[in-house]
Amino acid sequence: MNAARNQDPRVAAAAPGGGASEGGVAIRVRGLRKRYGDVEAVRGIDLTVRTGEIFAFLGPNGAGKTTTVETLEGYRHRDAGEAEVLGSDPARPAAGWRARIGVVLQESQPEAELTVEECVSLYAGYYPRPRPVGETLELVGLADRRAARCGQLSGGQRRRLDVALALIGDPELVFLDEPTTGFDPAARQSAWQVIAGLRDLGKTIFLTTHYMEEAEHLADRIAVIAAGRIVAEGAPATLGGRDTGASVISFTLPSGLSADDLPPAVAAAVTGSTGGKVEAHATSPLPMLGALAAWAQARGADLPDLQVLRPTLEDIYLQLTRESR
Repeated sequence: MNAARNQDPRVAAAAPGGGASEGGVAIRVRGLRKRYGDVEAVRGIDLTVRTGEIFAFLGPNGAGKTTTVETLEGYRHRDAGEAEVLGSDPARPAAGWRARIGVVLQESQPEAELTVEECVSLYAGYYPRPRPVGETLELVGLADRRAARCGQLSGGQRRRLDVALALIGDPELVFLDEPTTGFDPAARQSAWQVIAGLRDLGKTIFLTTHYMEEAEHLADRIAVIAAGRIVAEGAPATLGGRDTGASVISFTLPSGLSADDLPPAVAAAVTGSTGGKVEAHATSPLPMLGALAAWAQARGADLPDLQVLRPTLEDIYLQLTRESR
C-alpha cells in the first residue's frame, strides 16, 4: 500500500453503477486549476481521453502532472474547472465508480508473506465482478510465479503484480504511473506487451512516463504539460509539429572536397562542417538528397555514412518544455 494516499484505489469498490462514459470519452477536463499556497500547480488545463485509447501524459517534475492525475483519480480536490471520469465527477463519484478504475502507483508494497495467487485473490474479493485470478496472472505473465511469496519477487515481477492488482477488478480505465521505472530493456519490452494487451481488451489507459520511447511505442495520443499548462497535444508522429520539422542530413565529404564544392541547394542548407563531417537542415529533404546523390555520382564518390534524421519525440519534448520556462 502507499501511505501517501488516504485510500488504495485497488481496494475501493462499491455496488455496480456510476454512469457510463459519454460519446466515447473516458476523461473530460475543462479549465482545471489547483493551487498550493502561492503556487498555481495546474493553470486551467483542458484534456479529453477517448475510450479505448492509450493516452500518455508527459511533463517534467513540478509541471503539475501528478496533481492532475491524482485529481482524476479522486484523491485531490480541484480549486476550479470541470472534470468527468467515466461519466462521474471524481470529487463526488457515483456509487461503484472506484471499482471501474484501476491504478498502478509509482511505488507500492504488496503483502510480502502472501503468495502471488493469494494476494491477487485477496484483492479480487473487494470487487463486485472481478476477473478470474488465473486469467489475470496469465495476462501479466505471472502464472508461473503464482506460488512465490510477494516479498521474493524481483522488481520487474513486482510491477507485474501491481498491474495484476489494478486489473483484478476488471476496470474500464487504468492509470499507469511510470510503470517501467527501473526496468532493464528486456523487462521494459515485456511490460509494453502487457500494456498494449490491455488496449486489445478494450481498456482505456492513462499513462505517465519519463521514457519518450515508451510513449512513442504505446500511445495513441500524447499531451505535454509544463508549468501547469498543456503546451502540446497530438499523435506521437505529429506532436508539436514533429512531422513538419526540419530533418538533419549528415554525411562525410569525399576526400579532397570541401563544403564549398557542394551543389548550391545543399551548400545553402549547411549548418555545420567539422573535419569533413557536414550537417544540413531541410524541411523537405528529398530534393536535397537528390541533388546530393547526383553530385556524388558525377564525381564517382560515395557517401557511406549518409543519414537523414527526423526530429525525435525527445527533441520535441525538450523544445516544448524549454520554451515554457
